[in-house]
Amino acid sequence: MQQRQAVVAKTAARYQRSRKKEKSMILSELVELTEYSRAYARRVLRQHGQRVKPGKQALVVDVRLRAPRQRSAFYDEKVKAALLKIWRMMDYICGKRLQPALPELLTVLERYNELHCDRLTKEKLLRISAATIDRLLRPERRKYELRGKARTKPGTLLKHQIPIRTFAEWNEQQPGFGEIDLVGHDGGVAAGDYCQTLDLTDIATTWTETMAVRNKAQARVFEALQKVRKNLPFPLLGLDSDNGSEFINEELLRYCQQERISFTRSRPYRKNDSCFVEQKNYSIVRRAVAMRVMIRRNNVSCSMSCIVICGFTLISFCPP
Repeated sequence: MQQRQAVVAKTAARYQRSRKKEKSMILSELVELTEYSRAYARRVLRQHGQRVKPGKQALVVDVRLRAPRQRSAFYDEKVKAALLKIWRMMDYICGKRLQPALPELLTVLERYNELHCDRLTKEKLLRISAATIDRLLRPERRKYELRGKARTKPGTLLKHQIPIRTFAEWNEQQPGFGEIDLVGHDGGVAAGDYCQTLDLTDIATTWTETMAVRNKAQARVFEALQKVRKNLPFPLLGLDSDNGSEFINEELLRYCQQERISFTRSRPYRKNDSCFVEQKNYSIVRRAVAMRVMIRRNNVSCSMSCIVICGFTLISFCPP
């Protein structure tokens, strides 16, 4: 298309200053080159560069420039409202998981009078794609995004001894190869000590084990990892972590070598390399953790971390 428009732009000036017979020859050449119809080719050659004066302003017509395509939105506000309600009922899942479940959800919600929509809206919801769901819900999804700096501090001393493993290389079918990560429960306030959750997710079975850690100290994380290993229903064969210093240290490396455990790490700033455990960080950990708040106790500011696990509430106070 761009090549055709470039040919028209170069041919138009010669066409407009030629005589009638010459114009016919130029027009035939353009039709042969561009495969335009003769009527359309004549119009673009005649109008290219033409000055139009709407009021006091003069505009120059250029066939290479097109007006933006105008069309009404197919998915109107009724569709957005119904989709938003269903999305909240389904605990804010992504479009790829929500779209296949929509037909059954609409039937069940209408049966129990939880959702009321007209026939046209229902038809649009049944034909909507996963990408369109994510696009329509993007403004609402941004309201729930956590904003803040990552608390992972890189461990640089042993990186050359621990090989990198990306998400594309996870092809183990045998249970025992897992990804590990720490989930901080600081609520956006990184002052003082606050609870962490050590999350280990097996790749083959998606089995997940979690353990509460008081802070990110190497000794505490190593102790929690040993407890998690004992809770696994299968032997631990491999670990893959991020580049945080709580994992990239001599103690854990020596332990893995002694116990014949494969130890690898992901690439820096590439969360997809740890996609299995990152997914469980939300569905298993973050959904069960409340916020961290600042309170006043005996005229002293304290930080309170409230964690709800299996129905039990654990509250820890940390002085500022």
